[in-house]
Amino acid sequence: MTIRILLVDDHRVVRQGLKMFLALDPELVVVGEAANGTEGVRLARELLPDVVLMDLLMPGMDGVEATATIRRELPEVEVLVLTSVLEDDKVFGAMRAGASGYLLKDTEEDELCRAIRAAAAGQVQLSPQVAARLLREIHAPESPETLTPRETEVLRLLAWGLANKEIARELSIGEKTVKTHVSNILGKLGMLSRTQAALYAVRAGLVSGERDHDQYAR
Repeated sequence: MTIRILLVDDHRVVRQGLKMFLALDPELVVVGEAANGTEGVRLARELLPDVVLMDLLMPGMDGVEATATIRRELPEVEVLVLTSVLEDDKVFGAMRAGASGYLLKDTEEDELCRAIRAAAAGQVQLSPQVAARLLREIHAPESPETLTPRETEVLRLLAWGLANKEIARELSIGEKTVKTHVSNILGKLGMLSRTQAALYAVRAGLVSGERDHDQYAR
């Protein structure tokens, strides 16, 4: 399966470097590149890539706003943040905007390729530093609504890193039903994103050792 990628970064040398090493993987194809958020949104609409590699600090529309726009208008397009900044407002802003991952630019090449594949499958990918910051900010609601047994199952599978399609297959239910459960889970827990919910599940001990959830510390 070929994964189509759009690069959004205001530094041409960064885009060129990314194109060079991504070209070494036959399953990863760069279909376009943009130098700012506005251009990135326009190209995302035109090209409908599987994954957008998004920088955050750019002139004009920044990466957080561009991510929010793409995720709102093109929910099937995943956005993977690749940036040099590790400021709380950027981390939380990007995750609230709907980014499926947040990696730093010192990420190793093979790790980035794995993260792109995971993002294309709807899985969460975080650098260790980002995961640590998000975990510190995840608190159990003071009086959370009780999750149903099915919602708890969905949350556990979500925390294991399964995408909606995989959760649907695992539980023998429809993908739309999974999306409804995820929406209900977020509402009951007072969370803004599935990433927050997944990290909350890890912290709350809902994830057993039956599956590998190390990806939240990547």
